Amino acid sequence: MIIYREAAAQDAEPIAQLHTLSWQVNYKGVWRDDVLNGPLLEERRQVWQQRLNQPTSDQQILVAQIGETLCGFACAYLHSDSTWGTLLDNLHVAPNQKGQGIGTVLIKSIARWSYKQNPESGLFLWVLQGNTSAQKFYERLGATNQEVDTHDFPPGNLSVVYRYVWPELTTLIE
Repeated sequence: MIIYREAAAQDAEPIAQLHTLSWQVNYKGVWRDDVLNGPLLEERRQVWQQRLNQPTSDQQILVAQIGETLCGFACAYLHSDSTWGTLLDNLHVAPNQKGQGIGTVLIKSIARWSYKQNPESGLFLWVLQGNTSAQKFYERLGATNQEVDTHDFPPGNLSVVYRYVWPELTTLIE
């Protein structure tokens, strides 16, 4: 049975581990091997410890777990963009748990949370050009590619990204 809940401080380590694994699996061949196999876990630990120990008022982090094992998470920020609304900053599901609807439940939960805060808000995220499986997933959920840009993340790893958008949250929460 999958349990969905708000993340707590003790989730920082399993989130960092899943985030690192997800990047290593999904971005192989997109990002350099020295980035994916370097100090990525330590960098992700620092990010998630800060986010969970010093949360901002505009932040929502949800996790999915089976038993004691974290199998997915999502992180979003309200009012991140005056045009597009709430930023879905992260959505990751354990590679061995994909296809079970975990990502769909997480993204719809974030959409409901955002809608409660501001019904006029949209939802958007950045997707790496090489992450075609994620692009297809978001398109199945009704998102459209609205913009092409480049991001330098992690530093020294310039990547082409697409802005995927849901201008109306009701399309995700109905």
